[in-house]
Amino acid sequence: MAANKANIISPAGFAALRAEYDALLGGERPKLVEVISWAAGNGDRSENGDYIYGRKRLREIDRRLSFLARRMKAARVVDPSEQPDKSCIWFGATAELADDDDARRIVTLVGDDEADAGAGRIGWNSPLARALRGAAVGDLRTVQLPAGPKEWEVIAIDYPAR
Repeated sequence: MAANKANIISPAGFAALRAEYDALLGGERPKLVEVISWAAGNGDRSENGDYIYGRKRLREIDRRLSFLARRMKAARVVDPSEQPDKSCIWFGATAELADDDDARRIVTLVGDDEADAGAGRIGWNSPLARALRGAAVGDLRTVQLPAGPKEWEVIAIDYPAR
């Protein structure tokens, strides 16, 4: 992976990936294998809905497990509270931004696997996060959006407490 495409993730985000992996591998998958085994013993598999849909769901689970395993293996866990330079926006920072119309927006830079734009958590490799990296209070940053460039001013920066 390129340096700017690293799979940086917070400890909480990594724990969420691990919890999902463990729930699928230790909970849902074994139960599904049991149902498929029972359905296979019922005879004709070509018209057996439990067998057909169980196998389909099993493939989905296995794909998700593979994806999660790759993401966890490539992850670099970074604790935002331990950022050395808290005067600038880096991973884990919560920033208050204002646009040209003085509309305010609060965003937190998180790992791409943790992103939730509706909750104000933007992925580390998103266009806005890339533009904000290294910005200090008072800096103006221009972000290229599909509708055209938009300028944001950094009003405040905060990091989580340890």
